[in-house]
Amino acid sequence: MPRRLREDQGFIYDCSTYLNQRWEEVKNRLQTADADEVVEPLALNQDLIQLIRDCLQSSTLTYHYVLPTQLLAKAVNPALDAHAVQAGYLGSGAFDARTIAHGVIVPFDRDHERVLGGSPEPYVNNPLRVPGITQDYRGAQKNRTDWDKLVAVLDAVESSSDSSFARTVFDQVLFEIYRLLDTVSVMYPTPNRISLDRTNQLIDEYLAARSGGERMEVVCTALFRVIGRRFALFDEVRREKVTASDISSGMSGDIECLLDDRVVLVVEVKDRELTLVQLDTILDAVRARHITELLVVAEQGKESHNQDIIDARIRSEFTSGQNVYVVRFADFALGILILFGEEGRVEFLGEVGSELERSNARIEHRRAWADLLRQA
Repeated sequence: MPRRLREDQGFIYDCSTYLNQRWEEVKNRLQTADADEVVEPLALNQDLIQLIRDCLQSSTLTYHYVLPTQLLAKAVNPALDAHAVQAGYLGSGAFDARTIAHGVIVPFDRDHERVLGGSPEPYVNNPLRVPGITQDYRGAQKNRTDWDKLVAVLDAVESSSDSSFARTVFDQVLFEIYRLLDTVSVMYPTPNRISLDRTNQLIDEYLAARSGGERMEVVCTALFRVIGRRFALFDEVRREKVTASDISSGMSGDIECLLDDRVVLVVEVKDRELTLVQLDTILDAVRARHITELLVVAEQGKESHNQDIIDARIRSEFTSGQNVYVVRFADFALGILILFGEEGRVEFLGEVGSELERSNARIEHRRAWADLLRQA
C-alpha cells in the first residue's frame, strides 16, 4: 500500500474515532441536562455561535459540510490549517479536506437523518473547487455572504493563541448539529400487516427505555386517536408536550379526549407508580372543569404502601359522581388492539410516528421508533 494512502486512511480513522467520541459526549450532555442548565462550549462568544448556526443552515448546501470537516481535521491535527481545502493550498498545514468530508462527515450525515443535507460528495461541488476557504477565493462564490461567515469562523480558530480552541469550536458545531436534528423529519416504515403479539412486542421494547414519560404519552395519544376514529368515541384527542405543565397549557391532564367540543375523558400518564399526592392533584384538576371520566395509565401501578388508601379514594370519588380508572398500558391496550384488527393495528403504529413528529419529540425517541418499525 502506498505511503500516502496509508497516511490518509490513518487520518480518516483518527478523525472518525474523535468525531464519534465527541458526538457521544455532546449527546449525553444535551440529553441529561435541562435546557436552561446546558453550558455551551462557546457560551461566552455568542457572535461566533451565530456564525456557526448561519453556516450550518446556509442556503448553499455545500457550505453545511465545511465547518464540520475543516474543524474536525484541525481538532485531530492542530498543525493543519483549517482554511485548507486542497493539499496544494499555499502555506504550511495544507491537507486534502475532501478525504475527511467524504470519508467521515458524509457517512456521519447519512447515519443521522441527513441533517446536513444528504450531499454524497459536497467537496466536489463548485463552491469548494478552490485551494482554501479564504477571502482570496470570495470572488469564485455565488453566496459571498455565507462564504464570509465560513472564513470568519476559520479565521477565529487560526488566530487564537489557545491550542484547544479548535476543539472547543468543533464541539459547538456538534451542539448545533444535534439541535438541528430536532427539526429533521424521520421516515417511519410502517409495515403493511402486523400481528397482535408483534405489536405488543414493539410497544414493550419502545417503552422499556427511560424517557421522562414522553414515549408513554406519545403511544397513549396515538392509541386514543385511533380509538376516536375507529369507534367514533371522540372528535379530537389533544396533548401538549411532556415538558409543558397541564396548568400552563390550560389542560386538565396529559391527554384530553373531546366529543362535540366537550372533554369527555382525561387521560393522565405515569411511567412510574401513581402516588396518592398525584391522584389528589389530578382529581382537583378534573373536578374544577366538571369532567367525570378520568383514566390514569400508570405503568408501575399504584403506590404500593398507599394502595389501600388509593383504592378507598377511588371508591369515594365514585359516590360523588367521579369515575376513576387506574390501569397499566399493556392491560388496557390488549383488548383495544384485538378489536382494532390488523388494519387498525397498522394504523396505530403509523399514528405513533405521526404523534412523534407532531410534537417534535426528541430525535432519539423518533429514531428509536423508526428503527423498531424496520424490524417489524
